Amino acid sequence: MRRGQNSISQDLSRSLYDIAYNRFKKWCAEKNVQVYSENVLLAYFSENAKNYKSSTLWAQYSMVKSCLIIYDNIDISKFPKLIAFLKRTGDGYQAKKSKILTKSEIDRFLSSADDKEFLMIKVGLILGIAGACRTDELVNLTVDDIEDVGSSLIVKVPNTKTKIPRIFVVTDVGNMLELFRKYLSLRPRPFAHVKHKRLFLYYKAGKCSSQPVGKNTMGKIPSVVASYLKLPDVACYTGHCLRRSSATLLADAGVDITTIKRHAGWKSTTVAEGYVENSIENKTKIANQVLVGTTTSAITKTVNVSESNIPSNINFENCTNVTFNLNVNK
Repeated sequence: MRRGQNSISQDLSRSLYDIAYNRFKKWCAEKNVQVYSENVLLAYFSENAKNYKSSTLWAQYSMVKSCLIIYDNIDISKFPKLIAFLKRTGDGYQAKKSKILTKSEIDRFLSSADDKEFLMIKVGLILGIAGACRTDELVNLTVDDIEDVGSSLIVKVPNTKTKIPRIFVVTDVGNMLELFRKYLSLRPRPFAHVKHKRLFLYYKAGKCSSQPVGKNTMGKIPSVVASYLKLPDVACYTGHCLRRSSATLLADAGVDITTIKRHAGWKSTTVAEGYVENSIENKTKIANQVLVGTTTSAITKTVNVSESNIPSNINFENCTNVTFNLNVNK
């Protein structure tokens, strides 16, 4: 089943590339253009820039570039004036980003929402946050991709490009594993009655149907959570919310960029840096460094003492957020 879905996805992607390329070819025909020079590409994208935002122009550029290399043996990535123009179209533009869910909001939803209505949403939220999952990754997860080892779940997210799955773990925090197992137990049995092994099935009134959940429904999980919690701007909690929330929670915990990249499967350091830079915890650390001249990094020191040499008095000054572990050897 997954191979068929991947084939459909590849056909759709190929179709989008051909549409972008044919649109460019049609424009050239209308302008009586026969040579695809840099000035021609500049004129084409300058005209498109009147109607499309920067991100759309870059997407169109990428598709046209790929097709021109394949069909016409022309590499427009070597056109410096075109690249400079596309970069200028992005000056001052800020892409709309999905809002994120905080840890307290996540915990509140998991503990208070009724399982009979929201169990599937809860499991999607747990896996999406734990693994910084994209919507399509959650949609395509199967029961075979998740191993329950008792104390945790080991989840393997398939990667159709590298064939090497991205692995993350869901630990037994709160009742997360209990919620997953409860949802899994509600799948129609035997599995032979279900034509697929997709994990997420439509869920209503405490029962699962045999119909798999689609991308649109999965993408609405954050907005459903936001609506239940009565958060403002519910529509701003898009399908990308789970991935952004996961990375932001890591950044708030002080996790380094390399770990964030590895966890979410990003190749770009720039993308991961965006989450670290926007982290409230990170901004607090910077504020302490600038205004107080201190950092909030943890310092650990182990001291073993006996009953005979316990200090009579211990003085600490200018300490905040300090934890002491005292081991007394008798």
